Amino acid sequence: MICQPILRFAATCCWPAIVALSVFGGHSFAVGEPPEHSPKVIHFYNDVVPVLTKYGCNSGECHGRAGGQNGFKLSLLGYEPDEDYQHIVTQSRGRRVNPAASHHSLLLRKATNEVPHFGGKRLDPDSIDYATLEQWIRQGLPLAASQPSIQRIEVSPPANLHAKHATQQINVQAFYSDGSTRDVTHLALFDPVDPVMADVNETGLVTAFDVPGDTAITVRYQGQASIYRARIPMGHPLTQLPEAKNFVDTHVLGKLQSLGMPPSDRCDDSTFLRRVSLDIVGRLPSLEEIEQFLADPSDTKRDETIDRLLDSDEYAEFFANKWSGLLRNRRENASYERGCVLFHQWIRDSFAANLPYDRFVRQLLTASGDLTHSPAVAWYRSFKEPHLQMEDTAQLFLGTRLQCAQCHHHLFEKWSQEDYLSLAAFFSQVTHKKIGTGRYTADNTAEDIVVHKRGEAHMMNTRTNERITPVALGTQVGPISPDEDPRHVLADWMTDAANPLFAKALVNRYWKHFLNRGIVEPEDDLRDSNPPTNPELLDALANDFIAHGYDLKHLVRTITQSHVYQLSSLPNEANAKDQTNYAKYYPKRMMAEVLLDSVDTLCGSQSGFRGLPSGTRAVSLPDNSFNQGSAFLAVFGRPDSASACECERSMGASLSQNLHLMNADEIQSKLSNNTGRAATWAKDPRDNDAKIREMYLVALSREPTTAELTNANSYIQLVTTGKSPGDEVTKAARQAWEDLLWAMINTKEFLFHH
Repeated sequence: MICQPILRFAATCCWPAIVALSVFGGHSFAVGEPPEHSPKVIHFYNDVVPVLTKYGCNSGECHGRAGGQNGFKLSLLGYEPDEDYQHIVTQSRGRRVNPAASHHSLLLRKATNEVPHFGGKRLDPDSIDYATLEQWIRQGLPLAASQPSIQRIEVSPPANLHAKHATQQINVQAFYSDGSTRDVTHLALFDPVDPVMADVNETGLVTAFDVPGDTAITVRYQGQASIYRARIPMGHPLTQLPEAKNFVDTHVLGKLQSLGMPPSDRCDDSTFLRRVSLDIVGRLPSLEEIEQFLADPSDTKRDETIDRLLDSDEYAEFFANKWSGLLRNRRENASYERGCVLFHQWIRDSFAANLPYDRFVRQLLTASGDLTHSPAVAWYRSFKEPHLQMEDTAQLFLGTRLQCAQCHHHLFEKWSQEDYLSLAAFFSQVTHKKIGTGRYTADNTAEDIVVHKRGEAHMMNTRTNERITPVALGTQVGPISPDEDPRHVLADWMTDAANPLFAKALVNRYWKHFLNRGIVEPEDDLRDSNPPTNPELLDALANDFIAHGYDLKHLVRTITQSHVYQLSSLPNEANAKDQTNYAKYYPKRMMAEVLLDSVDTLCGSQSGFRGLPSGTRAVSLPDNSFNQGSAFLAVFGRPDSASACECERSMGASLSQNLHLMNADEIQSKLSNNTGRAATWAKDPRDNDAKIREMYLVALSREPTTAELTNANSYIQLVTTGKSPGDEVTKAARQAWEDLLWAMINTKEFLFHH
């Protein structure tokens, strides 16, 4: 039996390096050595809350959920420790903790499953973390709000090269406001950014797999986050790389060299023309464009084609379609029709004039007045609450998702509920005034004007009943007078060249548009715990975008002129598994509107849209209402403009899409159109080789192979053989061409950018 003086010494002094044994009421456990600078007294903020977080007690699946669990509630991940202290110590008449007999405390007996616990056994009675909780209870439940606060955490090593299947133990050091440090590795939370490339266990041991590239491990502790970066090289010696055309190539090819991962070859001219046409103007290249491009021997023809496409009206129409969806240009009722059309025209005109992006965003954020004189005010019709206006602003233009912070501290970031409310406060004085009435209203059914209402900009924190004034994500913007529209102050801060998020959010979004994977993924979720796959490239793109006055056409030109964009989608032996390093072009399916237009082009038919002129392209539709009249657009995932997230657009394949292409009356009517391509070719006196060649050029921008030419000819002969000359042959030939066009539409090569 250990004497009482020794027990008191073990309970109150710094922990010795050797193991101490404690015995309470017949219950014995070994107490290990806590971190080196552990305080003499166990305190709630810095010692108890991290244990509850490590074992998931305050997670969203357990007591951290909105309503708690089985009568016991904790704040999510311990972001409100004062409330947690009250819930543990004073609620339920204090029955959860018993300082007089600490090991009998319900908090411990539930965690060890000694008393039946819905969450099962979370703590081992012999663990250091059990000892921490037990000692805190025995010491009288000290709160110690005056203890030093955590400032940051650092991971050691911060990065490392990994051989395939190699392991690396990472350590986590916490830094506090009084200058002290503590090793908190055993209490930190570890998550792999890409589990396909590397995994990590609960103690911080990282295991690399056999997929080459850069990946990261997110480390979190008490609201702080840090990153461990792992590079898994392929190891192939690269003696020669393609010549870099611009800084995009410098950063991507340089990384590939460090990985020992050779890039794919440059794509051929046919592939490039089809790819860049779909990406910049949202359509297949015309037969004339293809033939001229393929016949041009000039070394500069690719750059010249990019410039020609950027200068076309179709560029403005295509990107207006993209931004109209992101900006929720949504026709919720008949009275919205005029506003939707005017808003879409304003977006299209902005891109046609190459309005600098910072001015485009400023005009949108600060829009006031009526639709006729300021069409951008239509953006404010989709959401009239300040917090919703702020959420879309942050996600669209800063790549920051703040929705979580509305109710609690952000799960994966540093943003608190106060940060959320202080950013929303910039929109608190935006109000709607119905035309001709002088009344302020929230009525969605009438056309109204957007105005700034004089007064102090603020939001109320309903939990603390505090008035929260405008602050830009931790950046003080100074006092805002009651007569000043806070949105102008917000726009100044957002578009300032020193803002680290504004330019990065846009260039990352555009990089994904052209390369099919963001440097940060998802493209609108820039945060410390979601690191970029190539941070140097992201910084370089953002800095170049700012240096060129937020010129969107310059950004598109920079990306599409790069050797990286023009790589083949065909992998080589070394880069077949690459998913993040852009060693090859990543194919992507055509978006719904582009695919519908492409089917129309190939079939020689034209889709009609109610109330719009004949010949209107699907990518030129002004709002979401046309989805309801087109089964094709609905099936292939054209977004309904219900959110500001790119994820609303469905780009995945589905059974319904396959069935629609194969069997839908809509497709059959296009194929069998009396003025369509099949009907025309059936009467065309040219030889079949010429028409087959045209079909491949229009659909795939390339010549048919010898085998493809032979197979198509054989099918036409099979269908038409034995038919009587005249109408019977023409009818059979028309059926054969319809079948060939149908087969072409259903090929992956047609459906995808490749």
